Amino acid sequence: MSVSIGGRTPRKQASNALADAQLPRLIELWLLIAAAIVVGGTLLLVGFNLAVWAVLTAVVYVIAIGVASRLVENRRKAVDRVVRALVTIAFLLAVIPLISTLWTVVAKGIGQLNWTFITQTGAAHFDPTTLEVTTAPGALQAVVGTLEITGIATVISVPIGLLTAIYLVEYSLPSSPLRRIVTFLVDVMTGIPSIVAGLFAFSLFALIVGPKAFSGLSAAVALSVLMIPIVVRASEEMLRLVPDELREASYALGVTKALTIVKIVLRTAVSGIVTGIVLAVARVIGETAPIFIAASFTDNFNANPLSGPMQTLPVLAYTGYKFPGHDIVASNQAAWGAALLLVILVVIFNVIARVVAQFFAPKTGR
Repeated sequence: MSVSIGGRTPRKQASNALADAQLPRLIELWLLIAAAIVVGGTLLLVGFNLAVWAVLTAVVYVIAIGVASRLVENRRKAVDRVVRALVTIAFLLAVIPLISTLWTVVAKGIGQLNWTFITQTGAAHFDPTTLEVTTAPGALQAVVGTLEITGIATVISVPIGLLTAIYLVEYSLPSSPLRRIVTFLVDVMTGIPSIVAGLFAFSLFALIVGPKAFSGLSAAVALSVLMIPIVVRASEEMLRLVPDELREASYALGVTKALTIVKIVLRTAVSGIVTGIVLAVARVIGETAPIFIAASFTDNFNANPLSGPMQTLPVLAYTGYKFPGHDIVASNQAAWGAALLLVILVVIFNVIARVVAQFFAPKTGR
């Protein structure tokens, strides 16, 4: 019997579907463990295979969490749990190769990576008493070559890419033919294979200095061809994110367009621009084919980027396996040490970029 209050009958409170029965908090973890045990026990009877076990465990887990959620909760919650499970599985599939690669590089390169390896040049030593030739691995020439070639490529690419982005965002009109041409060329350069960039740089320097055109500068030009479109795209997107109100406020105060770009637009977007530059550096620092073609390789120390072949860490890792010396074991160890050292350099550059980006990021607090 309903009781009227003030002549009105109170409306029955609707049930909240989201507040209905729910599965236990750790049910996803327990179902995953149960699926792994059941699938593993079944495979032990017919022959265990790690890859098959992982795939079947994922399939059984997705089915189990979907059925359990549908029986206890509701259809929307069941779909949510199934989709989350599929997204998690996709994430793990993407992360597993990365973790496997890092683990392999660290496990095989950590024994070779030491201060002597970093600060000395690889060389062969002859012992007159035992008449044995021993190879002392070293990566100094590769470290210097990597830093010089990548640094020169960055010096070439950043001004060109940044100025191109400023033209596209701040000066060019949407209907400008030059804008369409520049955008088309940047798109084409984005898809250029790295070996084509190396062939271009070597051919260019061969026309200028002759057939013996191997040099660090030639390799830097090849890398800059790969870096420029990345810098342009990253800088262009960051400049477009700067609110137009900031530009209009600057113009209202009588500030010129060039000074507005330098003082307002670039200062606001510098955090994202630095991140884009670091991504471009990380893109090219591990390149092997263009450097191998344009700068060749050498075991001798050469810090002159204008003359003679130069060595880099990715090329040292490649040649250590492809063209090992008399001591094959030492060459392979040097290759793994160079690979690990290259990973460490990339991590250091990313940390520096994060610090710089955080320092120059716009302050939103009062």
